Amino acid sequence: MDNKADKTSLLSVVIPCYNEEEVIGETIKRLKAFCAELVNLDVELIFVDDGSSDSTRERLKSYAAEDSRVRLICFSRNFGHQIAVTAGIDAACGDAVVLIDADLQDPPEVVHEMIAKWQEGYDVVYGTRTERPGESAFKLATARGFYRLLNRLSDVPIPLDTGDFRLMSRDVVETLSAMPERDRFVRGMVSWVGFKQTALPYRRTERFAGQSKYPLRKMLRFAIDGILSFSTKPLQMSVVLGLLCSSLAMAGILYALVLRLFTSIWAPGWTLMMIAILFLGGVQLICIGILGEYMGRIYHEIKKRPLYVASEYIGFEAAGPRLSRSPVVDKK
Repeated sequence: MDNKADKTSLLSVVIPCYNEEEVIGETIKRLKAFCAELVNLDVELIFVDDGSSDSTRERLKSYAAEDSRVRLICFSRNFGHQIAVTAGIDAACGDAVVLIDADLQDPPEVVHEMIAKWQEGYDVVYGTRTERPGESAFKLATARGFYRLLNRLSDVPIPLDTGDFRLMSRDVVETLSAMPERDRFVRGMVSWVGFKQTALPYRRTERFAGQSKYPLRKMLRFAIDGILSFSTKPLQMSVVLGLLCSSLAMAGILYALVLRLFTSIWAPGWTLMMIAILFLGGVQLICIGILGEYMGRIYHEIKKRPLYVASEYIGFEAAGPRLSRSPVVDKK
């Protein structure tokens, strides 16, 4: 057994929440049962309310008042799931940090196996989904395709069929906290930092209650963030596409010249001309769009705005969490 696990006295569990009033009671119950089964580890449960518009925040405040292990970060508005995860990582004080969603699709009981792997000396133990019941065939197919496309494009290998559900050592957490990028894809960032990592296969369960907070539009945006944050291959592909179009255009020019100089066949060629113009115009717009996505990320980075604004920190010790990313805090 690795001796760094022996020194651990605190496990931080980070749970991002957004409009989870239907499930949050059961989530607290399951997490408390998980905590009761731990031996030689204290636990802090860090909930991050990502600007919920239902009663999630009020219920979490009542749980924090009843249980000293429950801590709460309240965002001033909705900043997004990946930013909520980041805020929880920033605030975590444990020697190991677990990321888990509030919807109970990732069973808290699996964390016991993650802890065992960590005690063997692994710095990152990420859950790999073997089954995903309750999800549509379309979502399963698109998720499968996305992970494989991302791995093909990414400069860093990213594990397939893996979400944010994972355990990370303090070394990994400190490294992540030093990474300031704004368009965050946490699972890719964890792969990028390296250290000793291993997979833990598990069966995902159906969502306990409520609805997914990732509709198709958000999933597409998330996929774009993942690809553009870890690969410049789309830019390289736009160059290849431009060269291909130039070759086709040159072939068309040669064809037109041959017809004009060596045959008696000559027609205005309006249809061919329109097809060529529309095709080349579409390719140009695609390439400009790809370039614009990268430039937009540069624009967001250079503004240097904080990643999030927290209106309240509840249940933390007097020293409080690290506040380098959040300029507005009302600690309680």
